[in-house]
Amino acid sequence: MTSHILYTKTMIGNKVRELREEKNILLRQLAPHLEMDTAILSKMERGDRSFRKKDIIHISKLFDQPEEELLILWLADKVLKNIAKEKYQKEALTLAINAINNKDK
Repeated sequence: MTSHILYTKTMIGNKVRELREEKNILLRQLAPHLEMDTAILSKMERGDRSFRKKDIIHISKLFDQPEEELLILWLADKVLKNIAKEKYQKEALTLAINAINNKDK
């Protein structure tokens, strides 16, 4: 059986929005800390643009969050975005996970 799921939302974008809203910080207040325009940050939170790794590291410090946790969400989003239009997503991810597991042995 083949799978084909188009991935549109981002886990990291949702997490950044959640962290920002918990602290009552507006997009226009956070954007300068990341050296970007408010519109760009808004697109990143919605998943229309991707965060850079350095943005995620900076966000983890600003919100006192574990860097590893945020980087995992960011990386998962990158993987899903890269395979979004492919027909055999699940099968390819399973094969990749098996390869990673075998590499660690």
